[in-house]
Amino acid sequence: MTAASRSAHPALIALGAVGAVGAACAVWGIGIERYLFTVREASAQALPAGSRPLRILHISDAHMAPWQRRKQDWLASLAELEPDLVINTGDNLGHRDGLQGIRRAFDAFAGVPGVFVHGSNDVLGPTPRNPLRYFLGPSERHLDPEMLDTAALDSYLIEEIGWSTLNNAAARLDVAGLTIDLFGVNDAHRDWDDLDSVPATIESLGARDASIPLLGVTHAPYQRVLNRFTDVGADAIFGGHTHGGQVCLPGFGTLVANCDIPLKQAKGLSTWNHGGRTIPLNVSAGCGHSIYAPVRFACRPEATLLTLTAMDTPA
Repeated sequence: MTAASRSAHPALIALGAVGAVGAACAVWGIGIERYLFTVREASAQALPAGSRPLRILHISDAHMAPWQRRKQDWLASLAELEPDLVINTGDNLGHRDGLQGIRRAFDAFAGVPGVFVHGSNDVLGPTPRNPLRYFLGPSERHLDPEMLDTAALDSYLIEEIGWSTLNNAAARLDVAGLTIDLFGVNDAHRDWDDLDSVPATIESLGARDASIPLLGVTHAPYQRVLNRFTDVGADAIFGGHTHGGQVCLPGFGTLVANCDIPLKQAKGLSTWNHGGRTIPLNVSAGCGHSIYAPVRFACRPEATLLTLTAMDTPA
C-alpha cells in the first residue's frame, strides 16, 4: 500500500461516516418524525381578572392530501381533548382533493366553537420548490399555481362545522360562558392582509369593555401584523405558517421561518412586545408539510392546547 493510499483511507472513512449520518437523518425525518404527532400544552395569562380558564386548541398547516390517513386520524382524535374553542391558522389544503381528508379530520369538531383564517395553500395548490431557497428569504410566488376549491373549504368549515371566518373579519363568540371577540387577517405572506381595516372590523362587533377579551388570529406572523394586532388591543395572538422551521438543528433550533419573525419565536409560546404592551404569542409549528417536501427533523408535527387564564388583579 502506498503512502497516498494510506493517507486517503481516513478521508474515505470520514466521507462514508458523513454519508451514513445523512442517510440516517433522511430516514428519520422522512420515514419517522413526520408521523410523530404531538400535542404541546402551555398556558398564558390573557383573560380578564376573575375569568375561568379557557382551553384553546390551536391547529395549523395541515397541508392535507387525501391519502394522509394517519394525520387525519390524529387530528380527529384531538376532539377528545374537549377544547372550549378551536383556532385554525390556515393552510388546511395540500392537494386538489385535500378537502376529503379535512372532512375526515375535522368532522369530530362539529358543534365546537371555532374560527379560521386562510393560508395561501387554502387558495393555491402546492408547487415543487428547491428547499434550499428558503435560506435566502421568504418563499416567492409561483407564476401559474393551481387554484383550489376555497369556496368548498369555507362552506364546510362554516356551514357544516360551525366555525367563523376571520379573513379580514371579526366575530363575537360565546364560549364556555365567556364572551370573546376575535379578529384576523387573510394571509400576510401573500399580502392579502388588510391591516388598515382592522380597527373598523373590531368596532363592527359592537360595544366592548374590559370584560371581553380580544384575540388576534393570523396565518403568517409577520412583524407588521403582530405590531398592528398589539396596537389595536389584542390580548393574545395566534399564528402559524412557519412550520417551526420544519427542518431544525438539534441544540440550536429553527433555521428559517419563511417570514420576518425572530427565529426564536418561530414556534411555541412566547410574548410579543410593541408599543409598551407585552402579550402572549403562540406560533404553531403545524402538523403537516408540502407533499413536495415530506420531511420533519427536530421539529415534530404538532397542535397546541393553550389554556388562557385570568390576569392577576393589581394589588
